[in-house]
Amino acid sequence: MDKLILKTLVGSNAHGLNTKDSDLDYRGVYITSTSDILKVNATFHPTMWVEGKEDNTAYELVHFLHLALKSSPTILETLVSPIVESTDEGRELRRLLPKLWSSDYVVNSVRGYAHNQRKKFLDDKDERPWKYAVANIRTLLLGIELLKYGTMTVDVADQQKVLGTAYYMEHASVKETLMAMKEGYYRSKGFVIDWTNMLEKELVKAYEANPDHKADIDEVNKFLLRMRRENW
Repeated sequence: MDKLILKTLVGSNAHGLNTKDSDLDYRGVYITSTSDILKVNATFHPTMWVEGKEDNTAYELVHFLHLALKSSPTILETLVSPIVESTDEGRELRRLLPKLWSSDYVVNSVRGYAHNQRKKFLDDKDERPWKYAVANIRTLLLGIELLKYGTMTVDVADQQKVLGTAYYMEHASVKETLMAMKEGYYRSKGFVIDWTNMLEKELVKAYEANPDHKADIDEVNKFLLRMRRENW
């Protein structure tokens, strides 16, 4: 039996970049009962995904924690995104964020994810290159914030208040710039790449100022084992 402990709103509606045509995207965490996991010939589903007008992705707790300990930006973002549903276990999971990320993993995973999005942008993937340009830039900003302040702010307007003006365009807010980009008003790929290169340098600077933050594996394991005992 699977128990949903956390469901959050992600995607453009969480980032403050939604339009009337934006789909609803959700990401969640569930716990498979320990007795089901330990059964002979048990079938264990680490991920569930339902796609449609509403996209729902959920991860079994141990798989979610494994990815979080690798500082996957999309996974860590789940812990700070707007809550749709949550149990006490889900709220406790969200409070684990400071114990889940490591500086080394953050800089590498964020750069890797951003490079992947940049490639899709340059390749005009799905004929929606600006979707990937926005994801590229937004992920780099999240990584900079996490390394500098230990926080992740998903709404780009609120994130600007956290980071200040240094990482944004001179004459427009990040939200205005990304919304314009998303709607196709910035047709220069060079503009996107220049901004990306600047942010990647800032990400490295943020890492160099905070290279030693480590995940607390013992505390994460204590939480996981307690969840297994309590969800027999």
